[in-house]
Amino acid sequence: MPLQFHTLDVFTDRRFGGNPLAVVHEADGLTSEQMQQIARELSLSETVFVLKADNPAHSAKVRIFTPECEVPFAGHPTIGTAILLAELRTPIVNGECDAIIALEQPIGIVRVGVRLRAGEAPFAEFDAPKLPEKTGTLVSRDRLADAIGLLPREIGFENHTALRFYSGNTFAFIPVATLEAMTKFRINGAHWSQVFPEDEVDGVYLYTRQCVHKASAFHARMFAPKFGITEDPATGSATVGFAGVVNEFDDLPDGAHKRVIEQGYEMGRPSTIVLTLVVEGGGLDIVRIGGNAVRVAEGSLHT
Repeated sequence: MPLQFHTLDVFTDRRFGGNPLAVVHEADGLTSEQMQQIARELSLSETVFVLKADNPAHSAKVRIFTPECEVPFAGHPTIGTAILLAELRTPIVNGECDAIIALEQPIGIVRVGVRLRAGEAPFAEFDAPKLPEKTGTLVSRDRLADAIGLLPREIGFENHTALRFYSGNTFAFIPVATLEAMTKFRINGAHWSQVFPEDEVDGVYLYTRQCVHKASAFHARMFAPKFGITEDPATGSATVGFAGVVNEFDDLPDGAHKRVIEQGYEMGRPSTIVLTLVVEGGGLDIVRIGGNAVRVAEGSLHT
C-alpha cells in the first residue's frame, strides 16, 4: 500500500529556503533497511518516519534517517514533524492553535510547543533533550586551516577557540574571523579525515559574529560528509552544541539569553534558528531551539 508523505522547508518562513525535510506517515510496516532506502532515494538532509507511539499519551514515535544512516536526534526534523502533526491533527479555533507535540525519539521524549496563527508561518520550539557536553579541544590552527582550506589567521576571533561538544551528536565548532573567510571553506580530503576522524566527529560547524542581517548574532555553516551531507542549510542539533560554545566564551550572566543564528546563505537556502540559553549558576540549565516551517509538497511512496 502506498505511504503518504509531506515535504517541508524548516527554519524558514517561506518556501524554497531553510532546510528541506520529508515526513513519511504510518511507517510502522517498514523495516530499517526500507527506511534507509527511502531516505537515500529522497536524498534530503533527513527523512522522518512517523510510527505509532509506544505510550498512547505521546503524539508519535519517530525515526530519523540521513541518506547514509539513522541518527538518534536532529533539530530540523523535530521542528518540522511537530509543526506538520499539529497542522494535521489539532483543530484551529478562531485562526489560532497552540499545541504540545510529544515525539518519542531514540534520544528520549522531546516535547515541542507549536504555535499556529492565521496568516503566519507556523513556529515551534523545544527544549534540547540533552545539554551539550564539552568533549575536548581540537588540533592546532595550522592543522585546522589545512583541513578546511583557510589561512591560520582566519581561524579564531576574540577569545573563541575551536572546541568539540556532544549533545546527541558530536560537532567540531570552529570560530572564523570574517564573513568573507566563511565563503572560502573547502574539504581537503588529505587532511580532513585526520583532523576530524569519523569515530570522534559527526560534523564540522563554522561560525562567525559577522552576519548578513543585523538581527542575527552569528553566521554559521555545517558540514557532515560522514552522514552524506556535504553541507546542511540549517542544523538544530549542532545549534544545541553551539549553546555550549556561547556559554563557554561569552561570559553570560544567569538568566535567559536569546541568539538568532543565520545559516544556509552560501547554499542559496537562507535559514533562521532561534537559540535560547538559560544559564543558572554559570552553567547551562536549558537550551531551547525554535524556528518556523512551511509545507511544500505532498504525495505517496510506493514501496
